[in-house]
Amino acid sequence: MNAKKRYLPVAVLAAALVVFGGCEKVEKVSTEVKSAIFPADKNAKQAVILDTDICDDIDDTWALAMLLQSPEFDVKLITTEVGDTTARTKVVAKILQTVGRTDIPIGTGVAIGDMKTGHRQDGWVKDFDLSKYPGKIYPDGVQAMIDTIMNSPEPITLIAIGPLPNVAAALEREPNIAKKVRFVGMQGSIRRGYGEKSKPEKEYNIVSFIKASQTVFTAQWDMTITPLDTCGMVSLDGDDYKKFLDCNSPITNAVIENYRVWAKSGNINEAQAGSRSSTLFDTVAIYLAMRHDLLETENLGIRVTDDGRTRIDGNAKKISCAMKWKNLDAFEKLLVERLTSPVGPADANGR
Repeated sequence: MNAKKRYLPVAVLAAALVVFGGCEKVEKVSTEVKSAIFPADKNAKQAVILDTDICDDIDDTWALAMLLQSPEFDVKLITTEVGDTTARTKVVAKILQTVGRTDIPIGTGVAIGDMKTGHRQDGWVKDFDLSKYPGKIYPDGVQAMIDTIMNSPEPITLIAIGPLPNVAAALEREPNIAKKVRFVGMQGSIRRGYGEKSKPEKEYNIVSFIKASQTVFTAQWDMTITPLDTCGMVSLDGDDYKKFLDCNSPITNAVIENYRVWAKSGNINEAQAGSRSSTLFDTVAIYLAMRHDLLETENLGIRVTDDGRTRIDGNAKKISCAMKWKNLDAFEKLLVERLTSPVGPADANGR
């Protein structure tokens, strides 16, 4: 899923940097980035659930880190999905324990698809004993998702950054969740494909579970997605990546350690982890859950075809689709700012 880094003529972000807690923190930013970082109501927090196939591509790990580092969110639940979901839960649990966020429950989701034992980030958790994890782990992640949504006094934002069997199963068990959820996802390919190809392709999260995707894309909830058109061109290198590498915080160390283990499994040249990221598709979904200032969106009827494509169809359900970047460079700098910023005790406790 890795796309080659692009270099586009974009406005240069003017920022003065100061060192804080071992990480470089953005002190002054451009007006456009400032509006993306600071919501109008700084005390408002969104209740969110993250549904992830963490350990397939490494971008889920980066996205989880961005979520945990974003004070706009009150994370109610993280669910793992596809294949060996218990092994995936192990990685989520170790990350949460590493950064002091065992207050966030984890739900082990539907074990479906490729059922081989383990995953590409096994090496990072080889000595981690899940039975001693101090946080809450629900063995039925789908029911945990339903209960979290239905028992919430406020609407939930469901951020889905993988295939959709968990979400489809939740809809089938309890269709009323759609009345209480805003769906934000990384799915589809509408006008562009992998590696910024000029034609759309079958995107993995959709084509791997087509019927589940059709169920989710026709549910009666508000939907926002980042297809490959926008998420397929995000990566970090140069000074941005160096700031991340030099931070040496628990969250950045957890990400880079997982990245190196994942790279060593044969996905890319292992040396790349020292100089640049792979494509960070899923981080765009985290951003869309809080804001969309840096993106151009279109309200399009999107139909999931029986062969796993996401086609524009005027008769299909209308979905807000992030189709172009207004300032991709600003988003990548925002991503680095989030990952390298200290999170205070109040934020860490979700308050």
